Amino acid sequence: MAEIHHRAIFASLRRLALKLYLRNPAEWRKGGKASAEAAVSDLFDRDHRWRLETLNYRRGAEAVQIALNPDYPGDRVQAFMVGLAGMVQQAIGDRSAFLLLDDLDPQRLYNAARNFEVAAWKLAHARDAQGRLLLLSNAMEPVPNLSFEREFGRMIGLLDVMADMLEQRDGRTITRVIQNAATAVFLPL
Repeated sequence: MAEIHHRAIFASLRRLALKLYLRNPAEWRKGGKASAEAAVSDLFDRDHRWRLETLNYRRGAEAVQIALNPDYPGDRVQAFMVGLAGMVQQAIGDRSAFLLLDDLDPQRLYNAARNFEVAAWKLAHARDAQGRLLLLSNAMEPVPNLSFEREFGRMIGLLDVMADMLEQRDGRTITRVIQNAATAVFLPL
């Protein structure tokens, strides 16, 4: 179950990265890549444990905050995706394969899902000093495009289902948190 969810989340992360690169082509060019697809491949097909030198080896919430800092000169999509992927990896104990007796913490998965909600909100609202979005994602005009929200929803749902299944299996209780997206902070993993 964990491996299936893990693969599905990373497939969504890969789709999200490609969508972000296609909407923000200047970002993959910052990394010297030949195309959006090459930038995605470089990010997802290398074994770097979601710790990159360009981000001083930070990941998770720290990398998301770097990506959405108006002063960050690097590839924002790369930093954002390292943040999201790092959150997933932290939530599952940095595993890439799972054994029957591996113990996953449902609270960490729940917190990761809430962090994805916060990251999605911050992505949609982070602006530079001139009021321009730092990364283009959803759009209502000229043609509605909410595909970014759908990808986030899919990943949040997968994390929540995994947390709920583990909570029921292990008889643990998840501490549920209600946050206002505008003032929300990233939860610890």
